Amino acid sequence: MSVQQPWAFAIARGGKSVSNQSLPAAYRGPLLVHASLRVDLKACDSPLVRAAGWDPRDPLATIGAIIAVAELDGVCSAAVQGGSCDCGPWSERGFHHWRLAAVRPLPRPIVALGRLGLWEPKATLVNEVTTMFALNP
Repeated sequence: MSVQQPWAFAIARGGKSVSNQSLPAAYRGPLLVHASLRVDLKACDSPLVRAAGWDPRDPLATIGAIIAVAELDGVCSAAVQGGSCDCGPWSERGFHHWRLAAVRPLPRPIVALGRLGLWEPKATLVNEVTTMFALNP
């Protein structure tokens, strides 16, 4: 899944456990968190992002790279339907809340192209991530 910075950083380092998405997802399981080539400059000053430790000098603040692995373990759509939910401070009204768990930041970013929404990474990219975790437990 591709996410703009600094939101991708907040997932990798700052405990952001919800990704606000315009569409729901039936998929559950592991995700590569890709920092897209776009940066949400207004978000860099967000109190939540600052509290997450946003530091543009951190290697995981890069763009155009895989920076973490997470589990997509659920999707809450209550906020889209005008209801309320308990998805926490990272959730935004009017979006599907993809609930992320077991987030593991990579020891270093892996340059890769991403796409909007969910996308299937090439086997070579998955192998590179797996090898990196094996060498850096």
